[in-house]
Amino acid sequence: MTEQALRTGSHDLTPTAEFQTFMTRDWAAGPLSGELLVPAARFTPSRRARLSARFPGERLLIPAGGLKIRSNDCDYRFRPHSAYAWLTGLTGEDQSGHVLVLEPSGPSGHEAVLYVRPRSPRDDGEEFYRDRRHGEFWVGRRPDLGEAERMTGIRCEHLDAYRKPPPGRDASHDAELASVLSELRLIKDAWEVGQLQQAVDHTASGFEDVVRALPRALSHPRGERWIEGVFGLRARAEGNGTGYDTIAASGAHACVLHWIRNDGALDPRKLLLLDAGVETDSLYTADITRTLPLSGRFSFLQLQVYELVLAAQEAGMAALRPGASFRDFHRAGMRVIAEGLAEWGVLKSPEGDLHRRYTLCSSGHMLGLDVHDCAQARAGTYLDGVLEEGHVLTVEPGLYFQPDDETLPAELRGIGVRIEDNLVITKEGARLMSGALPRTPDGIESWMGALLNG
Repeated sequence: MTEQALRTGSHDLTPTAEFQTFMTRDWAAGPLSGELLVPAARFTPSRRARLSARFPGERLLIPAGGLKIRSNDCDYRFRPHSAYAWLTGLTGEDQSGHVLVLEPSGPSGHEAVLYVRPRSPRDDGEEFYRDRRHGEFWVGRRPDLGEAERMTGIRCEHLDAYRKPPPGRDASHDAELASVLSELRLIKDAWEVGQLQQAVDHTASGFEDVVRALPRALSHPRGERWIEGVFGLRARAEGNGTGYDTIAASGAHACVLHWIRNDGALDPRKLLLLDAGVETDSLYTADITRTLPLSGRFSFLQLQVYELVLAAQEAGMAALRPGASFRDFHRAGMRVIAEGLAEWGVLKSPEGDLHRRYTLCSSGHMLGLDVHDCAQARAGTYLDGVLEEGHVLTVEPGLYFQPDDETLPAELRGIGVRIEDNLVITKEGARLMSGALPRTPDGIESWMGALLNG
């Protein structure tokens, strides 16, 4: 190998010279079969052109990222950086270490060059059968350079030929590039919306799986983890996996915004807050939350909290339209929450921001290749910007009544409710993408009953 020494480990056996020679002979040709063009390849040239126009005359580097060790000689599963996937269409685990370079070409344009680690030859070297990180017999077949070019429509070169940037490269330039890439991804094209809808639909199926599995989960000492596993099966069967760590939070665990330990038991008297999303093979993810009564029916108090959060979500979704401020839907939902808490006597007045003690965070975010998509975009184009047709976002108000909060009546403590849906901004307003999952209390109870008794 020219790039680095072989990555071997505890499973490796030092080969004899005779064995090394034997391994170079008598291998049948094995070209990749079927349609090689990656699904997004017809969209990526225009994406690269838009990026090129923002940086005339500059050499741009967009790496896929590298493998990260999980323990000793075992790596985490690899997922390429979202900007790299968006610009190349390549989303597989074999992209680790690869780099897309936009080389200045002509007065203002760029030529795209993709530096990849091609399939290792069978007649020269040991990588294909000894390298545990990159060897074909360890992790699977990689395309050769010609195949990679046909897959992407981009000129491909061997990774060994990649010219790294000189030391001391301007960090502010990297930040600017990251911001522009985020901003270019804010508006989704029709293909991207289709991928997100697919992710939403598979996620809805995963939520149905969870409800059907509740009797078994309720009997397990770590029922939250049983639920996580059930949803994870659907995510892996239908897509690349989960778009983020599943939150399966029962009872007071629902008051922890990102509860991913999922090691608790399920109490049929309590609620389950399930926040989960399937990531498609193209890496677009859904992000949906439902709060479900584990008994199948809401208690009076649970219903009271749930209906206030639902009213806040309805107010937030009603504020979605092209030209509206991005923050309008959050403000609309929080007004409902504050007024409701004041009516209950939890707050003395709906004015001010004291309601934040019980809501904790914003009520939504952009959605796409990342669950919190386009996060490096400048505030003026995102958080302080306006909504446009093609934006995809979540609306997810919540109330989190901490179990030790003495500002609350005892009966409210330990209740957490969040309702989260995915919507795309249209010319007329917004389309609810996750409407297949019920949101109203009656709808949830009927849906759960049908699944559990069907």
